[in-house]
Amino acid sequence: PARGFASRKHKKLIKMAKGYRGRANSVYSVALQRVTKALQYAYRDRKVKKREFRKTWIERINAAGRQHGIGYSRFIAGLQKSNIE
Repeated sequence: PARGFASRKHKKLIKMAKGYRGRANSVYSVALQRVTKALQYAYRDRKVKKREFRKTWIERINAAGRQHGIGYSRFIAGLQKSNIE
């Protein structure tokens, strides 16, 4: 076919831009910018997600510990002292 590689590459990118607003879901050059940015956000936010979960776990453990009269840092120190992973 006359339209080969570029056409396939464009189709793939336009497919990734499905659901975007305005020209971002149909015009290659605009879609390229939006998809690139979206992938950057996705990469960054996979790290942020882990950070947020860790924060939430610490808050929950701290709250539960305080109900039993022990703070988070003392609780964790106790776990390490008794070699519990």
